[in-house]
Amino acid sequence: MEFSPNGIIVSVYAPALVGDDGRPLAIVHGVERAFPGLLLRWTTSEKDDLIAVPHRDAWVASDRTDGGFPFLCNDDDAHPVTIFGLENPNGLSAEGPPHFEVHASLPAHAAGLAAAADVLAAVGEGARAYWGHATPSNATVEISRQTTDPVRKPGVPPRGLPALRFPDYIRAPEIPHNLGWLNYWSAAAARAIGFPDPARDAELLSRARRTPSGGWVVQLTDAPLDLDTPAHLDALKRAYERFPEIGGRFTP
Repeated sequence: MEFSPNGIIVSVYAPALVGDDGRPLAIVHGVERAFPGLLLRWTTSEKDDLIAVPHRDAWVASDRTDGGFPFLCNDDDAHPVTIFGLENPNGLSAEGPPHFEVHASLPAHAAGLAAAADVLAAVGEGARAYWGHATPSNATVEISRQTTDPVRKPGVPPRGLPALRFPDYIRAPEIPHNLGWLNYWSAAAARAIGFPDPARDAELLSRARRTPSGGWVVQLTDAPLDLDTPAHLDALKRAYERFPEIGGRFTP
């Protein structure tokens, strides 16, 4: 079972796991609560065969595969939900320490779309993350092309979107590297980018919610972000203009 090419990709970035860290299990439980009827009680073999995990909680709590937690999924090939966590040895900012990433995929059907904001919040809160986003896979690919570098990744960002910089040009781990359809910003991330400003953020606040830790889930467009839709592309561009620190484009 693989990420659905038409699904919603959830990616969240947090401090690295330490010792007997309870965050992986908190994430898995939180996602199941956020998505009605979901059970993440299977994994896959090297041949992509489904394998039931009878003692799932103990496995997640003890297995630090790749410095995170192992791949889990539901048992619905038509509407797959997947999740895993890993440690990235690179920093989220200049000279930063390794960090913890969580990546999940949701189906882009009615139930998946309805649960997406709650799932993103659950992963962000469970991971005690700095920031993250949930975005349709097609838009995720194009947004990833915004990050450029004259030597390491030359190119021109698509669709007139702004060029974003590599993490070693970003001054703090709380500053998001990019935007998505649904954006998870911790309280620290929101402060770092200056959100919210009631005078400038009325539209964003109309589609935003607070999280229990004091962070935010901010939705850019009512429908899932589709960069072939001019209004969606304009909304993404406006958000980048509003938050110039995102992607290391401006440092005060």
